[in-house]
Amino acid sequence: MIPLARKTLIHEWRRFLPAMVAVAFSGLLLLMQAALVFGIFGSAATYITASDADLWVGYPGTQSIELGRPIGSDARTALLMDPGVARVEPFAWVDGDWRGPAGTGGLSVFVSGIDTQPDGMIFSDVLTPAQRMSLKEPFAVIVDRADLPKLGVPIGGQALINGDLVRIVGTARGIRALGGVNVVASLDTARRLSIDGGDGPDVAYYVAQLKPGADPDAVAERINRHAHGYAAWTASSFASRAVFYWMFQTGAGLGVVFLAVVVFIVGAIITSQTLMGAIAGSVREYATLQALGVSLGSLRRVVLKQAAWIGVCGLITGIVLSLGLIGLATWQDVPVQLNFSAWILCAVLVMGIALVSGAAAVRVLRSADPALLLR
Repeated sequence: MIPLARKTLIHEWRRFLPAMVAVAFSGLLLLMQAALVFGIFGSAATYITASDADLWVGYPGTQSIELGRPIGSDARTALLMDPGVARVEPFAWVDGDWRGPAGTGGLSVFVSGIDTQPDGMIFSDVLTPAQRMSLKEPFAVIVDRADLPKLGVPIGGQALINGDLVRIVGTARGIRALGGVNVVASLDTARRLSIDGGDGPDVAYYVAQLKPGADPDAVAERINRHAHGYAAWTASSFASRAVFYWMFQTGAGLGVVFLAVVVFIVGAIITSQTLMGAIAGSVREYATLQALGVSLGSLRRVVLKQAAWIGVCGLITGIVLSLGLIGLATWQDVPVQLNFSAWILCAVLVMGIALVSGAAAVRVLRSADPALLLR
């Protein structure tokens, strides 16, 4: 009966096209929603994922990187004393008040004080060695290129951060922050921009690169065993911690999950109705098959096979459209991101929509009575 399901779809493709379009549209919505969720909330971990540090040390219980608090230099000492640590860098965090042109008003910015050496760990994946060297200029800063219109200052332009004049010496791509604007500066500039004007910047984190073969989990466990006033996390666990906080602790992620459930339900309803309409149009053919001795169970399997084929075709169409939209969004600096697990989950949901619709459409077969042929 499998060839029958496939051949019916091929010869009656116009009848089944609305169902395939409904599945493709549902898949497109689910994939784009997942891409936006992972892109938007994944930007909370940009500081971590765009760096090549293996270990992060910060204030105990910190749930997201912008919630960090100053820690003492004893954390740096503990890292340097561990046999698995190769090198350590400080990461300064300064809350800033940006004052640009009169037409843009004030903005809250996050000043990231980093090591300007060419092999620095923080933002190693998005900043070139030349850009890092340019930050050695006093009060030089780099921002994400997508934030320039918001800041109202072009490259080479000047603005005030906490009352001090800074100059944008360049832009990067991939350093946008969630909930604010990220401004990258040197450690010395961050010290001068700190509100208290102390002798050093508020070191919120120390990051470490491990020696070849060292186990990040084992090193973090050793650091935490004797830690006082600080805690250590592996880069992957700290990134997941930040994303989880923004997705589920702030309430924003729960709304997105609810929307995904709505998309699934609406897609299943629309697809089932279109599929039921297509099957209802072939009810006389199904009645003929029953008259020839084909059991109702076999006809049900035909309908489910048709639903599965519709799901596959709709899924492929939705993926192709999603790839195009994701490429367009990336070109426009819209935060989108999809990992392999998200692709698989969306594919399962789309096939679930198709199969649920097929199961609902099976009810139409009750009207496929052979007596219908005598009318």
